[in-house]
Amino acid sequence: MFAKSMYEGTREENYTLLISQLEALVHDEHNRIANLSNAAALLQQFLEHINWVGFYLLDEEEKGLVLGPFQGLPACVRIPLGKGVCGTSAQAKETVRVADVHEFPGHIACDAASQSEIVVPIVKNGELLGVLDIDSPIKNRFDETDQQYLEKFVQALAAAM
Repeated sequence: MFAKSMYEGTREENYTLLISQLEALVHDEHNRIANLSNAAALLQQFLEHINWVGFYLLDEEEKGLVLGPFQGLPACVRIPLGKGVCGTSAQAKETVRVADVHEFPGHIACDAASQSEIVVPIVKNGELLGVLDIDSPIKNRFDETDQQYLEKFVQALAAAM
């Protein structure tokens, strides 16, 4: 649907186009699973040098995160708040960018190929809904530009949730 050849501008221009594509996909669609599924597929197609992209959703009864729509190998199903990169990001409601996952205390290894990771919390009206989790087989894959635009991507997604 959206070929990588469409992304021929600067990184910032490409991310802006990606966010516009997400907004078009989620416009007038209120089903959370449908929107998260399309968002994961869109990111999988857009981002280079990643091996997993998906969502963990808050399960308030369990006081943790549960696996949601994703692209990649099978993943950990449940992550307690405060544990691993995803649980840390969720508990703090802040993006966590890890250059080398092997140096992150308590990292939960779902895919041995993962070397770096970024997790962006999904927050709407001050309430945590879940997190966007992206893994890469390359150390230090994610930078400030990725963080800035992935946070905007998540804000656009949260608006539809």
